[in-house]
Amino acid sequence: MTEKTSVYSLSISARATLDMHSLNNEGGEGNQITTRMVNIVGEDGRLHNVNAISGDMLKHIQVEHLFRLLSEEEDVPLCAACREFNANRISADADYEQAIAGKSDAEAITLMLECCAIDDMAGNLITAGNRSLPRKSVAEFGWVVGLPELTTTDSYFHVKYASERSKEARDAEKEEEQRKANLGQAIFHRPASSGVYAIVANFEMARIGFNDITQVYAIDESQRVARYRALLESVLYAFIEPNGAMRATQNPHIVDLAGTISLSSGLVPAPTVSPINSHYREQIEGVKAALDRVRPGAVDLHAFDSLAQFSDVMAKVIETTVPYTLTYQEA
Repeated sequence: MTEKTSVYSLSISARATLDMHSLNNEGGEGNQITTRMVNIVGEDGRLHNVNAISGDMLKHIQVEHLFRLLSEEEDVPLCAACREFNANRISADADYEQAIAGKSDAEAITLMLECCAIDDMAGNLITAGNRSLPRKSVAEFGWVVGLPELTTTDSYFHVKYASERSKEARDAEKEEEQRKANLGQAIFHRPASSGVYAIVANFEMARIGFNDITQVYAIDESQRVARYRALLESVLYAFIEPNGAMRATQNPHIVDLAGTISLSSGLVPAPTVSPINSHYREQIEGVKAALDRVRPGAVDLHAFDSLAQFSDVMAKVIETTVPYTLTYQEA
């Protein structure tokens, strides 16, 4: 049996081409829905205002897939609140709040790690028992940022027809009703964005099940491997099906996905460089070459040029790797 590689951390640097999507909007003003725009410094050193999808949205997409996967896993525990996909997670679990009464923060974290995989990997600010105790997420997502000159947002005119109107509404809009043959209309504008987007994400695999206060693992190796596989699978599905706003009528066209997955097998961060830089792949390769002089073979790179290749790389990582185990001395 082939020995599996231990993964300390995994990073993704990628460019995604998405057309006609509306995955993240800021809200509405009147009959106009506004999309998320951010200011960035481009590769040319100049400021640009571009369309973007928040890292919060991307992480929510990934955690939703993780929830569905773990809901079918009998051997991976979830707290009562996470079984209902409650946004407050374990802080909304009355049994947990009772269990940590009189316990130290370290004991509260250990109990959380033991009884809930989602709180372990997705992180949480534990407020149960009048505490304010953070659990840092294993997964870190940056903003998904549109590349200047390659991303655009347009607003599209929509009309909602209503075949019945109240007498008051008909009286108030008598002239309009006559013109439109007694059909009421609600006029609104929806945005849709298309372009090439830069994605960066990092996953601290060695921290799965790790209590940052006591510096030891609260769960056994088999449980860590099960959670690790579910996390990787949820990341894969997040790229295959990027859930978000307005998918019922503006399901995004995933045209292309290209980038680099970096894995570290020792106490070395898996390198990532923003794809806002058109030379990001060469930069990542340069970082690996430098790290090889310090920790030979600690970093492995996997380039992909399509969603199919990305899926293949992720499937191989799931099949051939396990999470790295920290020792007390290393931690």
